[in-house]
Amino acid sequence: MHQDVRSEGMSYGLMITLQLNKKAEFDALWNFSMTHMYIEKPGHPAEGYFAWSVQQNGVRNAEGPAPDGEEYIVTALYMAAGRWGNGTGIYNYQAWADKILNQMRHHPIHTMINEEKKMILFVPQTKNAAFSDPSYHLPAFYELWALCGPKADRSFWAAAADTSRAYFQKTTNPSTGLSSDYADFDGKPVHTSYNPDADHFAYDAWRTVMNWSVDWNWWHKDVREKELSYRIQAFFYRQGIQTYGSVYTKEGELIRAGHPAGLVSTNAVASLASEHPKSKEFVEALWDLPVPHNIGDRYYGGLLYLMSLLHCSGKFQLFLPVVK
Repeated sequence: MHQDVRSEGMSYGLMITLQLNKKAEFDALWNFSMTHMYIEKPGHPAEGYFAWSVQQNGVRNAEGPAPDGEEYIVTALYMAAGRWGNGTGIYNYQAWADKILNQMRHHPIHTMINEEKKMILFVPQTKNAAFSDPSYHLPAFYELWALCGPKADRSFWAAAADTSRAYFQKTTNPSTGLSSDYADFDGKPVHTSYNPDADHFAYDAWRTVMNWSVDWNWWHKDVREKELSYRIQAFFYRQGIQTYGSVYTKEGELIRAGHPAGLVSTNAVASLASEHPKSKEFVEALWDLPVPHNIGDRYYGGLLYLMSLLHCSGKFQLFLPVVK
């Protein structure tokens, strides 16, 4: 299975070590990211971003980024500054967060943002810059950036947070609460040749419920997020809380069976916002999960599992840096 190092995984690792107050481990992950994944060659189409995949020895498998990595990296750096303060060089967390966030919106070649729509892109390359990924929408993080990011862009990030909250309403099915892996800016599913599940509720889409539920838990700015969490938990409860599958159409037709740890985990995070009478059972299902341990599940399922445990236990906290 996966034997590479991904910006997505490194960014999750940074957030997890931050939340667990493990500064040495955080700094080691950040050092690897900057040494082997950060693209600093002047004029490179992805200058200032992180290669989304490298080999374990640091040799790059890819020369482009995946924006969800940058989103988590930036937020972890801001919160590291809030929790531990800033050091020097690459350990001046806040300065690096500012620099990366500035590139995300103002990159001279490929930005990660559709400026008109105020939305994160799936990838900032031309052929794939025409649509988004609902699970990349992180309004909880954008609110933080609106408070402590570069001053000139704060109002933009506040507007982007509201845009993402509205996007969740557009991209989820009104009956099931399911979103697709990829979607147009109007919320309609996108089909691609390289991801046969792109227009279905699949592996990326598992995270979308976590994103809106955490946003509600932190900021309480859009009461509709409570209804979304209720709706998706109601759907999966009808499917069988111990037996539901892994991939569905947005309308709720089962495509692939299995009962993956990653989805069980994020469905538990929905309880941060849901008022479904069975919400506690979703949290108990997470608690009862064995720790993901096989090669196929340790990376993605395991990271979602650990982050979800932090969310559901109240240990995934917001650390604000000094606002300049």
